[in-house]
Amino acid sequence: MTRNIVVTSALPYANGPIHIGHLVEYIQTDIWVRFQKLSGNHCLYFCADDTHGTPVMISAKKTGVTPEQLIKKVYAEHRNDFARFLIEFDNYYSTHSPENKQLSEYIFQRLNQAGSITKRNVRQAYCDNCNMALPDRFIRGTCPKCHAEDQYGDSCEVCSATYRPTELINPYCATCSKTPTFKSSEHYFFKLADYEKKLKSLFKKGHIQKTVANKLNEWFDAGLKDWDISRDGPYFGFKIPGEKNKFFYVWLDAPIGYMASAKNYAEKNNIDFEDLWNNPDKELYHFIGKDIMYFHALFWPAMLLGSGFKTANKLFVHGFLTVNGQKMSKSRGTFIKADTYLKFLNPEHLRYYYASKLTDSIDDIDLSFDDFINKINSNLVGKFANLASRSGPMLNKKLKGRLGTLDKKGKILIGKLTEPAQQIKNDYEKLNYAAVARNISRLADLANQFVEKQKPWLTINEDREKTRNTLTAVINAVKIITTYLKPILPQFAEKVQKFLNLDDLNFQNIKDTLENQNINKFERLAERVDKKNVEKMMEETKENQDQNQKTQQPTNLEPLAPECTIDDFAKIDLRVARVIQAETIEGADRLLRLKLDVGGPEKTVLAGIAKAYNPDELTGKLIIYFANLKPHKMSFGLSEGMILAAGTGDKDIFILSADAGAKPGQKVS
Repeated sequence: MTRNIVVTSALPYANGPIHIGHLVEYIQTDIWVRFQKLSGNHCLYFCADDTHGTPVMISAKKTGVTPEQLIKKVYAEHRNDFARFLIEFDNYYSTHSPENKQLSEYIFQRLNQAGSITKRNVRQAYCDNCNMALPDRFIRGTCPKCHAEDQYGDSCEVCSATYRPTELINPYCATCSKTPTFKSSEHYFFKLADYEKKLKSLFKKGHIQKTVANKLNEWFDAGLKDWDISRDGPYFGFKIPGEKNKFFYVWLDAPIGYMASAKNYAEKNNIDFEDLWNNPDKELYHFIGKDIMYFHALFWPAMLLGSGFKTANKLFVHGFLTVNGQKMSKSRGTFIKADTYLKFLNPEHLRYYYASKLTDSIDDIDLSFDDFINKINSNLVGKFANLASRSGPMLNKKLKGRLGTLDKKGKILIGKLTEPAQQIKNDYEKLNYAAVARNISRLADLANQFVEKQKPWLTINEDREKTRNTLTAVINAVKIITTYLKPILPQFAEKVQKFLNLDDLNFQNIKDTLENQNINKFERLAERVDKKNVEKMMEETKENQDQNQKTQQPTNLEPLAPECTIDDFAKIDLRVARVIQAETIEGADRLLRLKLDVGGPEKTVLAGIAKAYNPDELTGKLIIYFANLKPHKMSFGLSEGMILAAGTGDKDIFILSADAGAKPGQKVS
């Protein structure tokens, strides 16, 4: 039975270019959508640029254009980047649209009628220097939960806690670094807690992945808070009906942008939007990153429940991208824009590599460029493309491009290749692309082993018809393997279709064999990755970053941190500590875990000195320890203080040592 499916992925923000971290989600989604279409299902993929909010407004002002001009330019750039990575939307739209305005006002009205909207005065951050109220992402400070520094005003990237900007410790304006003032203003709130039971019921039905459930339970245990859905002007967004200077918070209208894109598609194609989006017989899926779970797993379904729209069948949540084992970095040349990647490397290579790493979990995936080069050259070129190049040219040159029939050995091979078709389909459906890639690689090995055993390059001189039948089996193997690969490598598949003289490759015709027919001239299907191109790409990324820094910083000075006073400095308690044990931390090439004797209970500190010091040379060393620093939760564990060191980073770091006669716990003045 044909399924009717609507799919969305998170809206890229219209304040910057697409980079390789963004592409994890869009490639993951596109593969799933293509798989559904190849399986004969009716599947529509909607997305849009997320255009509203203060960052867009400020960026437009800095570049001397209007917000509307900025988002129009970024929209064209985003569309171009996605198209070149073969990401095929059925409709790509904008949240700054009449459809989104209409739907946002309608949903707000329905929620208000349901008693889910309330108004009250709030204290909000205001920057007198910038002359504007500071939205959540434009105020930074120390997390009130885990005390991680330099966190956003609404959520912590270290411990994932959510809070109000007024709860931040030592807040400062993210634009000018000045300490904000706090003023009272009346705001609209969505009463999220009213939907707790309905949300829990929704989750029991499988709305979320099991790996996400534990995080949601933490939020439920902490208590769901009312959500501030309004912002004071100046603000780029939709004005709240009946208000003069209040606007919908961008996170209210952004997810509604999914619906607006679908509505725009429906109107252009003379389709009933209500049936397209709200029909319970149609399936709806959202692909998102784990950083926006709170909004998509709680606020968004609650808004839909309260306004009479259906919720998604499921959220598919993925993790972040690391590059060469570390967070993407401009200084290391790994914060790579889509456009920069495309100057040096093939987009399908990244699609295949991501697919080979992606599962249905929310674990981060790592793009190791050494592994990337090896996997593309070994699998995509050495196995898949090589299989076609070992059969096509010989058929063209020696046998007039004419296929024969499958003999007994050929039929056995084809049976082995088609046997796992259902398992591969199941893995695609469950987002377990890594298993798909492994299975296809295994099948390609079987086919290449068949070629090695049959030795057509020898038999062509002894028995042309036997060779023709051997190559017919190989060509059918190419057809089957390429069909499996098609959701991942659509351009590669198109080349194979042309070569095999076929109109289409899909999962319905995967068992149909090619016999006694002509094929077309063979053309190369894939090129090897040259490591030099990877190095050039990373170098250009560094150069672009260097140029950006020169443009933004006319001096060599780094931006100053928020001001502190002598009273702040007086609070610091420095003590002598002896290193009891030092060890490396798996997955963190800059950190060492230090166990310290501080004259009392032992303390553990995670210190970024691994590039400068070997663990063995630190044992027994007397150092200076920041004793009264609040514990800081990191992804590799809890750090209970800080050791004093200075330098520019990497190997240029020098620990501040204590005198040999000093004792652990001794105060340092």
